[in-house]
Amino acid sequence: MGEPARTEPAELLGYTDPSARPEATGVEKLVLKRGNLFLVANRLGDLSPFGVRDLGLFLTDTRHLSGWRLTVQGGPPLCLSTQVSTDYVAQVDFTVTSLHQGDLLGAEPVNYVHLRRDQLIDEAFVDRFVLTNFLGRPIDYWIELAWAADFADVFEIRGARRLRRGTFEAPEVTAPGVVRLRYEGTDRRAYLTEVHVEGARDEGPVALERLDGAGARVTFHLEPGEHREVTFAVLAGQGGAPPRPPRPYPELARASREDYGRWAESCTRFRSSNDLFDLALAQGVADLKALKVFHFGQPVISAGIPWYTCPFGRDALITGFQALLATPQVACHALQFLARLQGTRDDPSRDEEPGKIPHEIRFGEMARAGEVPHTPYYGSVDATPLFLVLLTEYELWTGDRATVDALLPAAEAAVGWIERQLEAGGGFIAYERRTPRGLRNQGWKDSSDGVPFAAGTPAEPPISLVEVQGYAVDALRRMARLYRRRGNVDEATRLAARSRRLAQRIEERFWMPSRGTYAIALDRDGRQVDAITSNPGHLLFSRALSRERADQVAASLLSEGMWSGWGIRTLARDQRAYNPLSYHNGTIWPHDNSMAAFGLACFGRTAEAVRVLDGLWEAAQHFRHLRLPELFCGLDRAGQAFPVHYPVACSPQAWASGAFFLLLRGALGVFPDAPRHALHISSPRLPEWLDELTLQGLRVGRARADLRFTRSGGGTFVAVTNVTGGPLHVRIDLLR
Repeated sequence: MGEPARTEPAELLGYTDPSARPEATGVEKLVLKRGNLFLVANRLGDLSPFGVRDLGLFLTDTRHLSGWRLTVQGGPPLCLSTQVSTDYVAQVDFTVTSLHQGDLLGAEPVNYVHLRRDQLIDEAFVDRFVLTNFLGRPIDYWIELAWAADFADVFEIRGARRLRRGTFEAPEVTAPGVVRLRYEGTDRRAYLTEVHVEGARDEGPVALERLDGAGARVTFHLEPGEHREVTFAVLAGQGGAPPRPPRPYPELARASREDYGRWAESCTRFRSSNDLFDLALAQGVADLKALKVFHFGQPVISAGIPWYTCPFGRDALITGFQALLATPQVACHALQFLARLQGTRDDPSRDEEPGKIPHEIRFGEMARAGEVPHTPYYGSVDATPLFLVLLTEYELWTGDRATVDALLPAAEAAVGWIERQLEAGGGFIAYERRTPRGLRNQGWKDSSDGVPFAAGTPAEPPISLVEVQGYAVDALRRMARLYRRRGNVDEATRLAARSRRLAQRIEERFWMPSRGTYAIALDRDGRQVDAITSNPGHLLFSRALSRERADQVAASLLSEGMWSGWGIRTLARDQRAYNPLSYHNGTIWPHDNSMAAFGLACFGRTAEAVRVLDGLWEAAQHFRHLRLPELFCGLDRAGQAFPVHYPVACSPQAWASGAFFLLLRGALGVFPDAPRHALHISSPRLPEWLDELTLQGLRVGRARADLRFTRSGGGTFVAVTNVTGGPLHVRIDLLR
């Protein structure tokens, strides 16, 4: 077919700079994902308006479809419903009404065509249309799909301005029913999108009337009561040929259902007296699978769709910890993947240091071309101690000594990084970016204004975050116990002493007596950054404070200024920087709440932990699929009938999907010790909306246990109904 012509980006399909497009199209999205390919569409299943910033078909960090819009004869069609199952198969139903036909139909039914749109992702994005004629006479009908591919990098879509772009090639019809869109990036990598039209011939009852680089029209002849279908499959490729055309749609749908079914069976199964809560937990289990990506031949959970569908150190580690009640697999994959990328040299251009766990790795054009430092980028001060926290907790749940021992060199390198940071930071772990392209703030509140003083001014680095010191206390203490289990008493004693010294220094430098809580940080001059925030809740999670101070922190977290009614805010309402619509200064983050609530339970404050569970569960019932988003606005519940969406929150998002599992673990008081074949249930408490909850197949070491929790007479009781696979000694301490 000859060499295709080359064109400039602006000439191709009305290309416009992605960073100049609108920010959002609305909060109701249709999300499909499998492996590294994912779709974010509007509720109709379209990518429209073309090029809008929050919609697209992405392969890793590149958008392979920036437009995908259905139009129909007699339209626009009326959307009857949009549904997405827990195995990530979508069904959108439309009808076409006689309102668009004037008086031509006479006395015929108002709704005369039913159009069902089925969408899923396997190795390709598959969009099937099934049309049914409900008139009493034959009709001739058509549908059109228009499409575009801007091959934009995710950083570009989010607002990065690029000095230059690669080269677009003119679209080409390469075979009957196949059109190819191609782009050569500045990284000298070939990116391509192929659209296959299947089930339509040159003529007949389903005919392909038009096909070109911008779209296709398919015509239908439908007898009364007859249905016909056509399928569009979109294949994405990078650096080589695209994957082979997909299998037939029914086979793909069945395979997806079976795959998710096997995953659910491998996890703890949750059955309760509240059917809606069961659905929310089932959605969470499904999302943990859906968010998995594959790089270097290894699986790992990604952070969230659409902006963070790549490996993040902090996010993967926290999600792995949260998910242990459901499955240890997320933790295992996170540990193995991140150990592979652990820092080995000093490289200021990426904030890399020996022993440091990475923050983020990207695989798009801008990363490959060196426009961003995420190859990987190491600007995270908390991922390294969290690696040790998860590694030791993973052993307590699984007893998987072989995996933990294989990761011990990475753990020892991480301990070395922590100790060097403590020495360099005057006894604390501090951060300051070493590349102007890096993050100004490097804790979980990593927006530029995420660490404010009470007066509203941002802290200046180097900054020592309070929760990071707590993670380090916990990490060193846990590693001491791990060494003790392996007979290395000297190293265990040394690390335990260092952990205690750090905990004491936190008390001396971070505690604010007049505010009854801890400062969020110390700034470059050693001053307390005195805003009242949720960060001290992570000290509870790390058990890095005394019981007396834990009580005071609990009171602060649930005070009127911090507690919105739906959850704990990131910043108290009376602080100068408070903005309930901001990213980190007044919003509600489910993962943040889950860590604080688990910490409350660790200090015996189960009632307060359940209060947090109550608030987030009531909020979740107002979100689509009963799925907690990455964050939502921190407006007072007293003035709002419903929780308010944050406009560009990821959903699903990893540590939001894991939040309910950690919240439940805290409420139920579940503490495993697989090396000793033991499980401790401490002071369980079910919320009032949950009379009974059964955990089936809870994994502790080689054992699988079935536990039934029942609320009765003001207390919660536990029955161990079955144990298989190995010995398990269960100790139950009931709440008085």
